[in-house]
Amino acid sequence: MDHDFWLQRWQQGQTGFHQSRVLPLLQKHWPAVGVPAGGRVFVPLAGKSLDMLWLAGQGHPVLGVELSPLAVQQFFAEHGLTPNVHASRCGTHHVAGAIELICGDVFGLDAAALADCAGVYDRAALIALPPELRARYVAGPYARLPAACRGLLVTLEYPQHEMQGPPFSVEEAEVRQHYEPDWDVALLERRDILAQEAKFAAAGVTSMSTVLYRIARKAA
Repeated sequence: MDHDFWLQRWQQGQTGFHQSRVLPLLQKHWPAVGVPAGGRVFVPLAGKSLDMLWLAGQGHPVLGVELSPLAVQQFFAEHGLTPNVHASRCGTHHVAGAIELICGDVFGLDAAALADCAGVYDRAALIALPPELRARYVAGPYARLPAACRGLLVTLEYPQHEMQGPPFSVEEAEVRQHYEPDWDVALLERRDILAQEAKFAAAGVTSMSTVLYRIARKAA
């Protein structure tokens, strides 16, 4: 992952990927994921997503990881939260109430950091990574999640030749290729969103769908 690219995006305010509301499709499909009540949820490449607050509001402690210190600082400041801060080999931990954000590299998380996560919510991580890193990502942080972990994976599908990512198009076949050896994958919804994504249409993209999957870690 190009660290400098992402850090520069935050420093320059080029954060069009940040949503100013909770993702409605998260609210629609989360009950079907089946994460146990009170189960901790891992949110990779979390940015300052409002979805973390929503998950916490549903009773789930949240463990997010984000590379940009600016994004982490803005998340807590914008919600009037003062985190306790400590360092570990995984990065700098910021903890306020039910939300813990690690400022660090998602690839640097070890199994101990993820050991108590019962769920995962991936809206912006897989599609942020170029093809050469996606297999490594699923074989890295995802492989360190405990058995019986369940999650919601959100991807985009569009003609990749029409636009240079990120966000990248990740087709269903690739999702299954990466995940199915160790995860059960169920397609929940594929929705055409091009009409709501004017910037992509203006860039010449002719079709775009968001796709949601329920994933469940297979028993070892």
